[in-house]
Amino acid sequence: MAIQGPAVFLAQFLREQPPFNNLKNIGKWFSDLGYKGVQIPGWDARVIDLEKAATSKAYCDDLRGTLADLGLQVTEVAGYLAGQVLAVHPAYEVMFEGFHPKGLRGNARTDWAAGELKKCIAASVNLGTRNIPVLSGGFAWHMVYPWPQRPPGIIEDSFKELAKRWRPLLDLARDKGCVMGYELHPGSDVYDGATYEMFLAHTDHHPAACINYDPSHFLLQQLDYCQFIEWYGKRISGFHVKDAEFRPSGRVGVYGGYQSWAKRAGRFRSLGDGQVDFRRVFTLLTEAGFDGWAVVEWECCVKSPEQGAAEGAGFVARHLIEATPVAFDDFAGGTSDVKRNREILGLG
Repeated sequence: MAIQGPAVFLAQFLREQPPFNNLKNIGKWFSDLGYKGVQIPGWDARVIDLEKAATSKAYCDDLRGTLADLGLQVTEVAGYLAGQVLAVHPAYEVMFEGFHPKGLRGNARTDWAAGELKKCIAASVNLGTRNIPVLSGGFAWHMVYPWPQRPPGIIEDSFKELAKRWRPLLDLARDKGCVMGYELHPGSDVYDGATYEMFLAHTDHHPAACINYDPSHFLLQQLDYCQFIEWYGKRISGFHVKDAEFRPSGRVGVYGGYQSWAKRAGRFRSLGDGQVDFRRVFTLLTEAGFDGWAVVEWECCVKSPEQGAAEGAGFVARHLIEATPVAFDDFAGGTSDVKRNREILGLG
């Protein structure tokens, strides 16, 4: 078992101008840089027709063939936007309008989001992929800091409703051999280990409720992103390789002071320019048995996407680990049995 890669999430690179304007063009660009896989944003028609992908195996075979001709594979179909708006507090409705068709509110928006996520599941089956990266959405993010104090039971109610909306999708994913990889992300109610455990408790520890691991978000929370793998490694189904740095001052800290990304204490950076210990991360994921794709997600407020992408493929390739099937000291060992072991212990 080994982590696969390097792969890249296409969302941040898509443009109207070539070579970033369609799957074939952007695929060739990334293949030439050394990438082996692409994670496809399920909402972007420039790289996938999600309706066709969900209903036509032939369409998916053609899509896979287009990428195979470039030396690429589909790693996942991401459903981040639909996941985020499956559950939205009214205070955020206007800000999230760009995530869904115009005019949707309340139940209509929720039904649309559930439909898109079902399409992501069907498309994943047709493409032969398993992990579906998503955001959980939520209702309680505005209460992340307990001031004023949270009314008793309100977080419980939030997670009950969140689980109610996700449970049918988790069941469908399980039945189709897929999992939902929740990226623990600000703006969603599932954003760290504690909230993930709450979500698991409310979904009866559903086997399809997995994690799309991204250490950058944990570093900005000042959460131990390495220990996280030790605690939840068996639930990790996807991996975004994204770097970040946290440099607090006497002026700004974790909350960021409403500053632009460039002026926040916590900033996303291109791979190798931040503070994430990726040697440790890749080691821990390998030890946890993760054999999915290492997917570069570029989000940097300093370096260009072109330079970040060019450097990212080699960065991931250097960190991939071929797990050893033997122990380094096997040469010094020997066969044994109960009798010999007792002799060694002086119990013979």
